[in-house]
Amino acid sequence: MFIAILDFRTAAADRPAALAQLETERDQIRAMPGNLAFRVYASREDDSTVTVVHEWQDEESFKPYLASEAFIRSGEVLRPMMTGSPVSRRFHAELLETVA
Repeated sequence: MFIAILDFRTAAADRPAALAQLETERDQIRAMPGNLAFRVYASREDDSTVTVVHEWQDEESFKPYLASEAFIRSGEVLRPMMTGSPVSRRFHAELLETVA
């Protein structure tokens, strides 16, 4: 499994628009081959931080996302709103179990 966690900040007034952009792209990203999850979180600690968590079958299935129209569109909308550089952390992970 491949996991990517993206954190970025916007002005408080811009965060709703940033969240809306990510919500607009969610279904298209979720439909991409190899995508297991795409989750967007607004920080409860402040009114400017957004976190995006991606889960993919493997790193190879993540690469086409980086070249996708959804990624490009979101970058065009989100980057001007960002108040600093985004931080993306990427992990190879092994799922041990799913507990329901």
